[in-house]
Amino acid sequence: MTPRSKKPLLSDPRMQRIAAPAVVGAILLLLWQALCTAFDVPVYLVPTPAAIFGTLVADWSLLFGTLLVTLKITFLAFALAVVLGVAAAFLFVQSRLVEASLFPYAILLQVTPIVAIAPLIIIWVKTPIFALTICATMMALFPIISNTVLGLRSVNPGLLNLFRLNRATRWQTLVRLRIPSALPSFFGGLRISCGMSLIGAVVAEFVAGTGGTGTGLAYQILQAGFELNIPRLFAALLMITVTGVLLFGLMVTLSRLVLSRWHESELE
Repeated sequence: MTPRSKKPLLSDPRMQRIAAPAVVGAILLLLWQALCTAFDVPVYLVPTPAAIFGTLVADWSLLFGTLLVTLKITFLAFALAVVLGVAAAFLFVQSRLVEASLFPYAILLQVTPIVAIAPLIIIWVKTPIFALTICATMMALFPIISNTVLGLRSVNPGLLNLFRLNRATRWQTLVRLRIPSALPSFFGGLRISCGMSLIGAVVAEFVAGTGGTGTGLAYQILQAGFELNIPRLFAALLMITVTGVLLFGLMVTLSRLVLSRWHESELE
């Protein structure tokens, strides 16, 4: 018998998902550095990647401290969005009349520009952290509601009829059929909502920062723009971007841990 040949490392789909974006990112950074150096672009217009990373190291304590404030708001808003969104979704699927009566107001939360109402919330709620958390929650809530409702409604009709034939109660149908069927859609909502909570926190901090209230990382971006400290501005943007990617990756990992053993969406 001939020994079983090993597959090349790069042929592994998991390695491709990591290596391919890393290679593209490295090429773009090298091209960015080369163009800025070749055309002698001023650092106050477009800083080089080297200048950005140098500023990130030099100002790490300042930027990381404000990032923690932004993360606190983000996680609080995300947790509130999950609790309120799941509760609203369970309420909606109990009755078509309830869903028809309340779902338009959930849509209203999604389409209302948070920049327009954030100043009012900040005025009404005297504690800055709570005010910013409310703003971020409003942005993160709708994906949880819509995806969870979709998942709870998307039940196999044959299985639903089987539960009815066996005289299952509404609670048994919810726990043993609807909730397991809704988990893939629910985790899809989590992936969207975690990013929206971060965006909501940053947008609310921008509004608060323009009012003279120093809070999180967005305030440092405003200050860097006023001072024309563009490398620090890019460094703060880099921290926000990396944080968003890590949050999304955390939700993907959580989804795989829960669904990988039984749902076809995570089976390889």
